[in-house]
Amino acid sequence: MIDGVDPQALLGDKAYDADALLDTLNRRGITPVIPPKANRKAARACDFALYCERNLVERFFNKLKHFRAIATRYDKLARNFLAGVQFAAAIILLN
Repeated sequence: MIDGVDPQALLGDKAYDADALLDTLNRRGITPVIPPKANRKAARACDFALYCERNLVERFFNKLKHFRAIATRYDKLARNFLAGVQFAAAIILLN
């Protein structure tokens, strides 16, 4: 899933705290911003200032789901759905 992209960091919740994923990210030079699980034996460092930015993305998707056509995906064509998402994002930005 992450093979075709080249981000600087990957923000995820505790569910993504797996050694295999963390090793893959470190090999590719991607900074994992994933808080460690409570049952992890060796504690890892996490940039919690950057992790708090994840909240902004989650709140945007929550606002986007309030648009019925987006939440239920009425449009059959991907281009029409993308146009609806862009229109809804513009309305959210203007409010």
